[in-house]
Amino acid sequence: MASSNQGNQGGGSSNRGFAGMDPERQREIASEGGKAAHEKGTAHEFSSEEAREAGSKGGQAAHEKGTAHEFDSEEAREAGRKGGQAAHEKGTAHEFDSEQAREAGRKGGQASHGGGNQGGQR
Repeated sequence: MASSNQGNQGGGSSNRGFAGMDPERQREIASEGGKAAHEKGTAHEFSSEEAREAGSKGGQAAHEKGTAHEFDSEEAREAGRKGGQAAHEKGTAHEFDSEQAREAGRKGGQASHGGGNQGGQR
């Protein structure tokens, strides 16, 4: 009688099926499934808090595994620019008043200089 596990005689993992596919093809298939779920109305819609929590867990896991991407300053700037651009296009961007912008810039400067001048001199 032929085994349904013919290509996996050694008991290890198989390179057949979804797991054996090219990562790009896996992404394509997963994307199609996500689109279908949204069309049917069965997709999970994350709240901003759930999305934050999921992102945090994913980042922690990647750091623990050593697979997290470490951004250099140019990559971080580009990612922030793209995120801001997308938020403006969607109409979800926070509009800073001049005092909020000044405070955010001051905090960013402190962070990039290891705390630096905590007195807020201008």
